[in-house]
Amino acid sequence: MHYTFLDYVALQATSTVKLEYLDGQIYAMAGGTPEHAALGAAVSGLLFAQLRGGTCRIFDSDLSIRVGATGLATYPDVTVVCGPREHAAEDKNAVTNPTLLVEVTSRSTEEYDRGEKFDHYRQIPSLAEYLLVSHQERVIEVRRRVGDVWETEIARAGQRVELQSIACVLEVDALYDAASEVPAL
Repeated sequence: MHYTFLDYVALQATSTVKLEYLDGQIYAMAGGTPEHAALGAAVSGLLFAQLRGGTCRIFDSDLSIRVGATGLATYPDVTVVCGPREHAAEDKNAVTNPTLLVEVTSRSTEEYDRGEKFDHYRQIPSLAEYLLVSHQERVIEVRRRVGDVWETEIARAGQRVELQSIACVLEVDALYDAASEVPAL
C-alpha cells in the first residue's frame, strides 16, 4: 500500500511506536537495547553540559527529522539544532534544520545508518556533522561537511573528537564510561 506523508503524520500521532516514512511506505522502528539507550543518553548528557546557555539545543530520539530533498521522516538517537527550529510544512512536530545528528549503531541498523540513512541525511542543507557511536567497541565516527564533500574522523579508546559545528568535545572513554552500568552496591 502507498501512503502519503499526511497519512503517516496522522498514523504517527496515534501510534504507540515510532514510525519512519520513505517513498510512500511506513516502517515501524525497532526498539533498542538498554545499552543502546544508555549510549544515546550519555551523548545527550555530555553535550548538554557543553551546550548549556548557548544557541544550540539538544533533543533525544523523540524528535522527528524530515529530509525535504528525499522525503525521509525518522527519529535519530540525538539531534542538535542551532538557532530557531524550522518545521516541515506538513508536520509541525518534524524539524528540518538539524546541525548535528547522532545515531548509535546496532546489529540490525548499522549498515543502514552508515549507508542509505547517511545518504538521506547529507542532503539536509543545515547538517554539518553526523556522529556514529559504535555499539560493538569504543569508537566514535564523525562525518563532517567541508564545503561540498564529507570527511570522516574516527576516534577510539583514549581519544576524543571535536564537534566543530557545535563547539563541543566528546572523549571516547568518558562517553562509554557514562553509558556503563553502575555497579551494584
